[in-house]
Amino acid sequence: MIKKTSSKVVGFILSLLVLAAGFVVFMPFLFMFAQSMRLPSDAYRLPPDWFPTTFDLTNYKTLFASDLPMLNMVGNSALVTFSVIVLRLIVAILAAYAIAKIRYRGSNTVMIGFLSSMMLPIQATIIPLYIIMSNLGLVNTRLSLIIIGIFDSFCIFMLKQSMATIPDSIVESAKIDGAGHMRICWQIIVPMIKSSLATMVILIFNGNWNDYFLPYIFISSWDKMTLPLGINALKGYMGSGNQSVILAAVSFAVTPILIIFLFGQRYIVEGLTASAVKG
Repeated sequence: MIKKTSSKVVGFILSLLVLAAGFVVFMPFLFMFAQSMRLPSDAYRLPPDWFPTTFDLTNYKTLFASDLPMLNMVGNSALVTFSVIVLRLIVAILAAYAIAKIRYRGSNTVMIGFLSSMMLPIQATIIPLYIIMSNLGLVNTRLSLIIIGIFDSFCIFMLKQSMATIPDSIVESAKIDGAGHMRICWQIIVPMIKSSLATMVILIFNGNWNDYFLPYIFISSWDKMTLPLGINALKGYMGSGNQSVILAAVSFAVTPILIIFLFGQRYIVEGLTASAVKG
């Protein structure tokens, strides 16, 4: 009885700590949204109000009526992000299947090579990447961002781990029935790792929608810039931009990520759990 009571108390305390941590994480988003609804004259009011006092959409109207082509930037971000999601998943699924389900010499070495590439940040390889894209004539094009985003060793690793949990007997049975590797991969294996695929979609979307570094290096035309570059441009010279309009832009950019995460958090947990079962 005492053990049950103590476990309930510990569980209650942990729940309170998690709730408090969630509140701390949520407060900056609430402050950002509240500021985006205020007039610029109230942006620097002290003490700051954490909760919205008005619901004025003037800052959002100003955002899309500005000289910056914000809607075009949103379209560019969407085009690059969804193109990378589709192409990266195709490459990652094929590579993960080849490593996890096709027995050949050196498969582990290939996986080790992929994992080793994760230790190199994109900043360490940006100069050769820029030279390659320049020689191909792809600098200042959206295609450069898409091509660079196609390969991701982390995505291959996670899908490989998920495929490794599927019994090899299923693959062997499909081979006996006359199915080739492509059919086994796309019609049998892929439907069985939906949770991991959903997890990868969410993570890829989050990473590319928020990406600032690569567009900053490769894109120089206003009509081809992505949303993070537009938000940065709103800051103006020496940070003289309208703070409320900037936060309105940030709120607009964060909204799709929050929506996708809220609806897909279950798949993130399932996908990461499934990928951790078997090495």
